[in-house]
Amino acid sequence: MDPRVILGPSGIISRSDIRADLERHGQDPETLDLGSNMMLHFVYKYLPAPPVSPTATLPLAGTSWVPDGVDRISRLPDVVLLDIISRLPAKDAARTAALASRWRPLWRSATLAIVDSHMLPDGGASGPFIIGAPSPRVVTASVSRALAAHPGPFHFVHLTCSNMDEHRGEMASWINTLVAKGVQDLVFVNRPWSIDLCLPTTLFSCASLTRLCLGVFMLPDTAAVPHGARFPYLRELILCLNTMEERDLAFLLERSPVLEFLFIMGNQAGGVRLRLASHSLRCVQLGFSFSEDIDVVDAPRLERLFHFGELAHSHRMDNTIKIGRAPNLRVLGYLQPGGQELGISNTVIVAGNKENTAPSVQILAMVVQFGVRSAVKKVADFLRCFPNLETLHVHSPILSEEHTGKVNLKFWQEDGPIKCVVQSMKKVFFYEFRGSRSEVAFLKFIAERGRVLEQVVVVVAEECFSPGDDGMNAKLKPLTSAKWNNKSCKLQLFKSPFSGGGGPAYCHQIAADFGFADPFDLQYYYKAERIPVS
Repeated sequence: MDPRVILGPSGIISRSDIRADLERHGQDPETLDLGSNMMLHFVYKYLPAPPVSPTATLPLAGTSWVPDGVDRISRLPDVVLLDIISRLPAKDAARTAALASRWRPLWRSATLAIVDSHMLPDGGASGPFIIGAPSPRVVTASVSRALAAHPGPFHFVHLTCSNMDEHRGEMASWINTLVAKGVQDLVFVNRPWSIDLCLPTTLFSCASLTRLCLGVFMLPDTAAVPHGARFPYLRELILCLNTMEERDLAFLLERSPVLEFLFIMGNQAGGVRLRLASHSLRCVQLGFSFSEDIDVVDAPRLERLFHFGELAHSHRMDNTIKIGRAPNLRVLGYLQPGGQELGISNTVIVAGNKENTAPSVQILAMVVQFGVRSAVKKVADFLRCFPNLETLHVHSPILSEEHTGKVNLKFWQEDGPIKCVVQSMKKVFFYEFRGSRSEVAFLKFIAERGRVLEQVVVVVAEECFSPGDDGMNAKLKPLTSAKWNNKSCKLQLFKSPFSGGGGPAYCHQIAADFGFADPFDLQYYYKAERIPVS
């Protein structure tokens, strides 16, 4: 189903109206639950994992038990005991008061982690709740008691079990309590009906937050938010399947002076332009969103910009990525020639001529439909925007439309030199290679022009391998026999670990982890089978 049908184009269509519309068109209204659950599980996939678990086990091997029965743990300093308590689920933290008189007052002084799924009878072992399940009122009541009983602060609160439309009073009370008691890390997700449920404006006065994750809410009108509201310590903001306007997002960024990581997945309102003007942002991820434009106006610390998922492309909502002042932007992807327009608004003087380029970008990932001539012809223009590119990742998906013409090697040769290909490109990774003439022509052009090319990795689509079929060797021969400009360049062939084509390898945790130098590299996600080069 189209997610805009499931959730409504603006996120405010009632559930009963959508069911009635499905019936009028002869469709099973129960598919609405199926689609809603799909979107909910999609949200859960991107939520931060709780730092505590009710199923964690302690390694007992090698432990020396003291036979005299002396309680030496209780003799530890308060600071150590408080640290122990803060690492326990909230229920277990409260139970430490029964251990000994020494522990009784401590849990109220510890910074607790509250996870509502831990309050279920199975401790959340059955997984996230789905649409058809009733809202667990016992859990909602337990959360209210836990928040009221502890004076705070709470270092982590993870609330995902309740349908907030059924508990609007509790929701407002929870937010007020969390603000007053200084929550630091908040994950707050509504089970999406009603999907037009607006967050209380009180949340915007929570100055203690360091990370905030909101799912399936409508952001409040920022005109009603107190003028002095700010998030002075917020470093990470995650927005999943929310309804928001452009001004709401701009407000959040403006009021978060130290924000480093921004993740937006599945924004429900169409036509939202992301305008990045932040002196703190380092990593921005946009996934499966209906936003039309990305405008990097002034982001001096921005190092990584990701735009993954193909909703915008598949629904013909072409978008534009404009890169202005981003002198440290090193990693960029996934661009889609033919589905996006790329504008580089900064100006670099090269040999007396003005060229629109982003010279800082060193790692680029693209999704290119090689059977669509108009898409392939834009690849050269995209590459010219990055004169110092060192690593290129190209994913060749299964065509979602009819072939519209092939591009041969002559096209690349006549199109003129591309600076990064000739002077700086060291690594090329090509995923889901099927041996089409357009794919081969592109790779041969890179191989024959790349002066400093050191490594070319080609991941062959799984469907190309069948028993007794030697056609793949014939498709690979033009690569193995190409006239490589750099004779020492290594060609490596792998069999794709995906079946049915798959999508580009991507993991939002790796993308935001600066310990991974190249977050697009397939080796971080799957172990692909090596193919000998003949």
